[in-house]
Parts: sequence; structure tokens; C-alpha cells
Amino acid sequence: MKIAIVGTGYVGLVSGTCFAEMGVDVTCVDVDKKKIEGLKQGVVPIYEPGLDEMVLRNQREGRLHFTTDLTECLDDVEIVFSAVGTPPDEDGSADLQYVLAVARTFGQHIKKYTILVTKSTVPVGTAKKVKVTIEEELARRGVQVPFDVASNPEFLKEGAAIKDFMSPDRVVVGVESEQAREMMSRLYRPFLLNNFRVIFTDIPSAEMIKYAANSMLATRISFMNDIANLCELVGADVNMVRKGIGSDSRIGSKFLYPGCGYGGSCFPKDVKALIKTAEKAGYSMRVLQAVEEVNEAQKAILYKKLSAYYDGALQGKKIALWGLSFKPETDDMREATSLVTIKLLQAAGCKVKVYDPVAMDECRRRIGESVEYASDMYDAVLEADALLLLTEWKQFRLPSWGVIKKTMRTPLIIDGRNIYDAEELKRLGFTYLCIGR
Repeated sequence: MKIAIVGTGYVGLVSGTCFAEMGVDVTCVDVDKKKIEGLKQGVVPIYEPGLDEMVLRNQREGRLHFTTDLTECLDDVEIVFSAVGTPPDEDGSADLQYVLAVARTFGQHIKKYTILVTKSTVPVGTAKKVKVTIEEELARRGVQVPFDVASNPEFLKEGAAIKDFMSPDRVVVGVESEQAREMMSRLYRPFLLNNFRVIFTDIPSAEMIKYAANSMLATRISFMNDIANLCELVGADVNMVRKGIGSDSRIGSKFLYPGCGYGGSCFPKDVKALIKTAEKAGYSMRVLQAVEEVNEAQKAILYKKLSAYYDGALQGKKIALWGLSFKPETDDMREATSLVTIKLLQAAGCKVKVYDPVAMDECRRRIGESVEYASDMYDAVLEADALLLLTEWKQFRLPSWGVIKKTMRTPLIIDGRNIYDAEELKRLGFTYLCIGR
């Protein structure tokens, strides 16, 4: 089977490479000439464990191709995936200009039955707009070419995307015809040989599933952050509370970890987009509005703890940050708590020194040289008045506390992910602050 994937961002490149790994002939398309030339040379533009090797292998074996022009391969492929960006508009709604641009190109050039599958996260009703756009282009050409549109939302976790794609919990596919259903079943069968977990739905339901899933996970995080903040005020321990409620099978333990807020390319954007979708339909998503509000406030929680410790006297304090990416195993800093924290610290007159295993270049790209970049995690804490942990990278889990104690000016640890043992750090002479206890 031959397919094309338009967009070589996170979703498009991971999806295309994984399809190629399973024997599908894949052409990845992107308008960014520099990115495509880089990919042809084996330069992968995103950080994802194991992706570099997989791209090189499949390119070498002739299953993975890269081009800037969809029309070069359109005649040969059976399915075109649209995995282009849907950035938030000024009002928080998803910007569909790139999705509709793919639909226009598709309608202008198809000559045989082909399926256009939306892989990007898009609002409910997008498939209708895509279909109308294609039909308009076919009408302009004065031809009738059979086609289908479908929705196949992705559920990839950055840092574990390859595993998620190759061994999915489920594959959601929204279709309108039996022919499209059969072709999508054939495409995904190699991934699901042991347990064929494809959930076929109508297209609006498939579009809604992705938004609803991400919004539910975001809700769990904000709920636990709210509970954690209350625990601090009433003297409860959120870790004990989390274990107690997580053992209830109706609730479960996943996504019940309190912290300093969620970020990334999905949760913030998708919550905003679902709120906006509801507004356009005349409905208010009051729970999600609160989820968003709680999360924005939580991103400032470490700064507030630091400020309270020093009674607001932060001018000239040297603050070390461990972790810049919004989560471990990625260099993605979109909507990251680190960006909010750095801004607040700098406004208060702090000197900020940062370290992240992979996101240093991305941080430089975003904020330049306004912070000091450490050579390693220990360099970051030299003469520091506080250490703030923002991202729970594995290498931060068991540091040499003796070295850190000697090199810090003030032995203050503020743990935004609750990964350290409070009693151990107190015994070693640190002041230890965390979330929810």
C-alpha cells in the first residue's frame, strides 16, 4: 500500500516513519524546503527517542520518501493523511487554513478514488468543510472523481510516540463509506494483529473523541492540583490522598499526579479549542473553563513558594532551574511552565540559570541569552539561592545531594513534580518545598 502524509511535524513524521516500518510505502510532504532537504540527509527536526534511527533505516530501504510537492505522488497513493498544524487563532479556536489548503490541493489534482484522512486535531465539523472544499475544486475542474474523507485522530505521547503508534491502545477512525472503512482496516491491520482494536465511528464523533480525551486528562491534572493546594492549607498529604482515591477502580491512578501545571502542544490548545467550539454552538463548557484557569494559576506556584520563602525580597537572587521542556523525553517547550517561571523570576530581578538534557537549544531559540545556560545539572546550582525542579527527567531523580549542598548558597529545593523524599532532604539539611503537603 502507498500513502502520503502532508506535514512533517511531530504527528506527521512519527506516523509516516512508523507506517514505513510496517512495510507501507510512505511519502512525507512539507512546504518547508529546508526541512525536507534536511530529512533527505537524515537530519530529523524533532527530538523523539528512537526516531532518528528509524527514519534513516526506512529511507535507506526505500519505503520512506520526502518531497515538497504533494502532486508528485498523488497519482500513486491510495490514502493521503493531513497532519498539518492547527495553531490556536487569536480567540483560541483552531486555525484551519493549513488543513483546508491540503484539501484544495487534493481536490485540484486527484484523478482516481483516494481518501483524505485528517490526522491533525481539528474541531467537530472540520471534515464537512474539507469535503466541501474538495467538491468545489472538482467542480472548478469540471470533473467527477470519487473520493472519501475520514478522521483518524492521533493519541501519541511525546517521548513515547513510537511505542504508542506501534502498539496503540486503540485506533479511532471516523468514516462515511464501507470502502473507506475497508481501506483503513487494511492499513492498520499489521499494527493490530494480536488484538484488532480499531474503533470505527461517524466522522463528527471521531473528531470529538480526541478533544474529549485530552480535555478529560487535563481535567484530572487540574483537579489534583486544586486538591493539592487545598491539602497544603488543611494539613493533608496529597500523595496519600492520590493513592487513596486512585485505588478506587472507578477512578484509577493515571493522571492524578499534582505538579506545577501542564503544557505542551495538545492539552492547552485542545482545551481552548473545545471551549471555543462549544461557544460557537451556544454552549458554555464551565468545567473546562475552570480547568484552564486552575492550570494557568498553577504555572506560577513555584515562583509563589519561592517569593513567600524570601518574603518577596528576590532582587539579585540566583535561581537554578532543572528542566525546561513541558515533560521529560522531549525538547518541546510549547506552553511549558518553565517559560512562565522564567518570566516571573526575571520580573522580580532574579538571575536565572537553567539546565535541561535536550531543550537548551529550543530555549535559546525562544528566549535567547536572557538566562544563563548551565553546562550540566551541577553547574546550574553553583552559588544558587534556590533550586526549582520543573521537569522530572530521570537524571534528576537521584542527584548527589552532598555536592549540591556544598555548592548552593542557600540549600532550598522547590520540587514542582514531587519526586524527592522530603524526610531525606530535611535530614541532609535542605529546606524542601513541594506541591500539596
